[in-house]
Amino acid sequence: MEYSGDGTDGATARMATPTTMSSPNILNCPPPSPASSPPPPVVLSPCAACKILRRRCVEKCVLAPYFPPSEPLKFSTAHRVFGASNIIKFLQELPESQRADAVSSMVYEANARLRDPVYGCAGAICQLQKQVSELQAELAKAKAEMLNMQCQQSNLLSMIIMEMDQQLIAPPTPPQPTPYDNLSFYTEDVNMGSIYEALWTCN
Repeated sequence: MEYSGDGTDGATARMATPTTMSSPNILNCPPPSPASSPPPPVVLSPCAACKILRRRCVEKCVLAPYFPPSEPLKFSTAHRVFGASNIIKFLQELPESQRADAVSSMVYEANARLRDPVYGCAGAICQLQKQVSELQAELAKAKAEMLNMQCQQSNLLSMIIMEMDQQLIAPPTPPQPTPYDNLSFYTEDVNMGSIYEALWTCN
């Protein structure tokens, strides 16, 4: 059997082996975890109201749920008629369940006021009431005409039924002779020869 190297190297290797195996905890220790990085900050787009008013949109902004960033015209219309302070005041005085309807009403009234500065929403209501009255009058007229047609139809049917009953009850009457039926210029009993003889005798 051959040995490579001298005895000193083998003894050194045998002495180094227990030293390497005597520290298993160092090898089995998990690597230190890197420091946990903080979550990235969430950048929220300001609502349309705060964007138009050029102010910072806070987390509990009263206007944010009803004026999203995608609808700037909605707030600008209401702001021109009512003002931002009045809109905020109206919404703070109402419960959250009624705020959406209140915003829709304010926007509708603001649009009507911009279209008709004199009458505003009242003008639109009067116009709608006029249309309702006209439609009700047309409906009443149509109902009256329909009732009249039904009465005429029922009268016509009753007359037809009465005539049919009379034809079934009364016997058929024979046709009456006319005054010209008994007139005849030539009969079988007339003798033409006797007529000629009478005429010659008179001469």
